[in-house]
Amino acid sequence: TRKITLPCLAAEAVLSLFWYLNLMEYSSDFKKNFATAYLAEEYERLEREIEEASSAAGADAELRVMADEEAARLRSRQADILAEIEQILAKVKEDEKSAPPISVVMELRAGAGGDEAGIFAHDLKEMYQKYAERRGWKTRIIDELTLEVAGAGAYDALRYETGVHRVQRVPLTEKSGRVHTSTASVAVLPIRAKSKMEVNPADIEMEFSRAGGAGGQNVNKVETAVRLIHKPTGIDVRSSSERSQLANREKALQILTAKLEFLHEEEEAKKHAAERKAQIGTADRSEKIRTYNYLQDRITDHRLNESWHNLPKRMLGDIDDLI
Repeated sequence: TRKITLPCLAAEAVLSLFWYLNLMEYSSDFKKNFATAYLAEEYERLEREIEEASSAAGADAELRVMADEEAARLRSRQADILAEIEQILAKVKEDEKSAPPISVVMELRAGAGGDEAGIFAHDLKEMYQKYAERRGWKTRIIDELTLEVAGAGAYDALRYETGVHRVQRVPLTEKSGRVHTSTASVAVLPIRAKSKMEVNPADIEMEFSRAGGAGGQNVNKVETAVRLIHKPTGIDVRSSSERSQLANREKALQILTAKLEFLHEEEEAKKHAAERKAQIGTADRSEKIRTYNYLQDRITDHRLNESWHNLPKRMLGDIDDLI
């Protein structure tokens, strides 16, 4: 139990409930959601300010009064932040209720680390594919590093995998045994049957090519693969999994629309923090949500400050407890 000086009963009621729910555990959910991450960080920053002011006041009565006044001001700001977070989450829930995702597309990209980053991105794709199969969800490879997952609860389970994943291991090609650090980024996009966003056909440039890899009788002979480029934003999407050009065009358009929806939501979130970085950021080594350390046989989630072992088993899709 902690004593809180507040300017109003409403704020006191909100904050009292917040403390009972355990601040750190509660705010970790907010920090995982890119739309509320900045606000959660701002809340914790204010909390540190309150603790520092209280510590600096010590036993001095006059300084203690000043510290209490400052704490009341900061607590009021924290109450505003909580109200803002709840509004954002309520809007997200309402949007999901009106148009629940029919599937989710996971787009993986190699980040820092050269060839090893590309290998790690493929490893992650296979991990998610095997995890989905364990859950009984349907999976389909849209393109080389793009995976579609369909099934009840798939989006809720995979939505927080978005971000930069870091690997620390000795590559097979490394003769000296030196440990390399590489990254891959993951974007999770909900695909909805009825999208809220309309894309102007005049804004789309379309390219066709032959699909690579194993396929049917005509998949590698006819230009069935489709690449869509959204000219205003520069976003491009490729689909090569379907057997016809029309089907690939429809799939690519679904993914493009999901990306534009995500971009719109992110721009809305940036109104609260002009300097906040994007969901995936630059895929630099420092912008990590999870580290896969092969030498120590450990996976660490940096948002939760928790670790798990038996890494080879995890890479085979046994990630239920991480999810």
